Amino acid sequence: MIIGSHVAMKAPKMLVGSAQEAHSYGANAIMIFTGAPQNTRRKDVSEMRIPEGQKLLKEYDINNIIGHAPYIINLGNTVKPQNLKFGIEFMQGEIERCDALGIQALSFHPGAHLGKGPDVALTQIAHALDEIISPDQKVSIAIETMAGKGTEVGTSFEQIAQIFDLVSQNDKLSVTIDTCHMSDAGYDIKNDFDGVLNEFDHIIGLDRISVVHLNDSKNERGSHKDRHDDIGFGTIGFDALNYVAHHPQLEDVPKIMETPYVKKDDNDKKGVPAFKAEIDMLKAEQFDPDMKTKLLNNK
Repeated sequence: MIIGSHVAMKAPKMLVGSAQEAHSYGANAIMIFTGAPQNTRRKDVSEMRIPEGQKLLKEYDINNIIGHAPYIINLGNTVKPQNLKFGIEFMQGEIERCDALGIQALSFHPGAHLGKGPDVALTQIAHALDEIISPDQKVSIAIETMAGKGTEVGTSFEQIAQIFDLVSQNDKLSVTIDTCHMSDAGYDIKNDFDGVLNEFDHIIGLDRISVVHLNDSKNERGSHKDRHDDIGFGTIGFDALNYVAHHPQLEDVPKIMETPYVKKDDNDKKGVPAFKAEIDMLKAEQFDPDMKTKLLNNK
């Protein structure tokens, strides 16, 4: 099982700190943002301590590095066309940063149509990706399955296939399947994951899956709300997510958790990461209903 989580990459340790955090969780894969996920300010790759970080990752036997583009890039925004040029240029730089860091796949939220309709947004996203993609890039742009919050696109396999069909260099594209997002979009991850995979295979192809975001959901199937929960504590449940984590058809695909920190109450601003405990549960294939209590007691 290739399993890990989102880890921080921030000054002064940068990639060194990312490797150390992932190792402390017992992970053999990591996901990083090249900067803060809520903005587009980025350090030069010369400041990211890449050689030291890559050496540590090798020592820790962490061989799968996933990236994530910032949330605020919206290539589907036709309401403010002036923003498109910036989004394209940022993503071109992001690809260069990913290749320098050794990132194999860049999870990417395709965007939102902002009232103009999915087809308009999907066409613009595809045309933008044609400008962004370089034939020499190593990183794959992994379009993420979305929950359908607001006017998000990419909420169905058909919409993602539409992007693939419109992008000329779609060999540089892949897919991130997110269990929370797919459940919130209406796919039955809890009771029929094999059926969901089969549908994906017929529409896009299983060979296009480069990342699994393994997240439980706070909301019921079809809610279109996108609120992650810790593994086994949401509406999808441990058994289904453990099945995904160990699925033979996804054996070589990194599973990355983006689950929330465990907090004592609403006044607890920091919380405790659950990633190590979640990885331990998935390795043992045994749910611990007292996981959160134990984490808070050891805080």
